Amino acid sequence: MMLESQRKAPKSGKTRSMVIFVHGYGADGADLLGLADPLAPHLPDTVFYSPNAPERCVGSPFGYQWFPIPWLDGSSEEAARASMAVSLDKLNAFIDAKLADEKIGIEALALVGFSQGTMMSLHLAPRRDTAMAGVVGFSGRLLQPETLAAETRVKPPVLLVHGDADEVVPFADMSRAGDALVTAGFEVYGHVMKGTGHGIAPDGLQVALSFLKDKLPG
Repeated sequence: MMLESQRKAPKSGKTRSMVIFVHGYGADGADLLGLADPLAPHLPDTVFYSPNAPERCVGSPFGYQWFPIPWLDGSSEEAARASMAVSLDKLNAFIDAKLADEKIGIEALALVGFSQGTMMSLHLAPRRDTAMAGVVGFSGRLLQPETLAAETRVKPPVLLVHGDADEVVPFADMSRAGDALVTAGFEVYGHVMKGTGHGIAPDGLQVALSFLKDKLPG
């Protein structure tokens, strides 16, 4: 079953690029789609999607999850891993379907993740056959860094953005992810949102916009 998503059409009426938002644990696609409003005027040829994760969230019945989080919801590590594998397959299928719908190639796609959505995006992008335009990861972490070098097929540019007062995903996870990605040969950019908790501050969004303008075609 295809992931449910809302679509925000390109301002110019002509699709030359695509941004897919990948939401966090307990949220839904609509949660991040609002970011398209400040971005769209500067990315007029970009279509925006923001799918719901495939599972209802255990800890937040109105939201969704890409995989359960053992220390939060009491699930097992095995269940979390299996669930993540299914979600990765579904997100990959969603990407392929939307690129076909919009008649553009993956080099015109950027993923913008938040928290658990960043974990998904950083895991998925390097393991595809063809590189996408870039990945923006807000307030997340790189899962299974020890398998990254061996499983990497492509190296899209990555922007990591994190609040230094994040109370949910430790700020230290930003440099851990950055170090692993740089070691594996990725082009990595970073921005620290000073005094920001687990969220997206205006300065972080501005840096993300500059990165997307630079990396997306059109």
